[in-house]
Amino acid sequence: MRRRPRRRSPAWAAAPLPHGFGSNRAGAVRSALGVLWLLDGGLQFQPFMYTHGFPRLLASVETGQPAWLRSMLAWGAGLAGAHLPVWNTLFALTQVALGVGILLRPTVKLALLASFGWVLVVWWFGEGLGQLLTGTASPLGGAPGAVLLYALLGLVVWPGDRPGGLVGPLGARLLWGVLWAGMASLWLLGPNSGKNATRDAIAAAPAGIGPVDSLQRHVAELASGKGHPIAVALATLSFAIGVAVVLNLRARWFLVLAISLSVGYWVIGQGLGGLATGSATDPNAAPLFILLAVAVSTALPGPAAARRRRLYAWTGRPNPFRRSPTAGSTSTASATSA
Repeated sequence: MRRRPRRRSPAWAAAPLPHGFGSNRAGAVRSALGVLWLLDGGLQFQPFMYTHGFPRLLASVETGQPAWLRSMLAWGAGLAGAHLPVWNTLFALTQVALGVGILLRPTVKLALLASFGWVLVVWWFGEGLGQLLTGTASPLGGAPGAVLLYALLGLVVWPGDRPGGLVGPLGARLLWGVLWAGMASLWLLGPNSGKNATRDAIAAAPAGIGPVDSLQRHVAELASGKGHPIAVALATLSFAIGVAVVLNLRARWFLVLAISLSVGYWVIGQGLGGLATGSATDPNAAPLFILLAVAVSTALPGPAAARRRRLYAWTGRPNPFRRSPTAGSTSTASATSA
């Protein structure tokens, strides 16, 4: 009996994807990133931002900073306050332009490049490097800083021919692992692992929404006196989330766990980003962590057959590796007659 000849795939099946093609999830995350930039621009137009409360908000990040950084932050806050209407409007329009640019296909790469530079400015002068140099930055409150995550997301969802954007699949997982291992270390800092550290952090983050404020007060009472075991547990969990994704050990389950944890942080520790207070400049870090988890999930390795099915589903091309009943019966009949 003659062995059935192996079918060759058509020439186009081996052709690379068009430049800029990405998975549906990566494209959706990129669009969500653009929407978040638009939201930040809209928040910057709030009436509060045109009062002296905004320069005072910028100056508040000076507390606990090294002397060299404190002087730079004071200079930035003074510059913004000197011509507040002009500078604040410029800040808002810049973020709106970034959001629109990311949402439009012809300008997405240029907008992402510009966002990297803007992130550096805002992370430095607006967030004081995420308070990392003060020794008090807490993952519960949004460390290492929401704006830094905009840049990391931009790297992972950069439009291209491979998952993981500019950093690639392994780079995206390593980036995630370093980020979560860093948060694990932050949990073990003295100000974050003290007896009442968790209670005090929650109490300092009012949401401005009645039911959420009540929930925060209730959780703060439950956390009273339990700051150290809470910090150790969350540090261990954060480290496990980072390592599992890097090594691809049940990575998707740990990404779901990270999303759940980020939702808890956002509600309990970040007061929904303070969006209802009228003084929020962004929705804080948790929504960015959630988007980053979805983006990293597109860079996880999977079975080759599943990857091929997704590939041809995305391109709309027929899958040459999929056996049809008609083709199978024809091949069998040919082999039998031979």
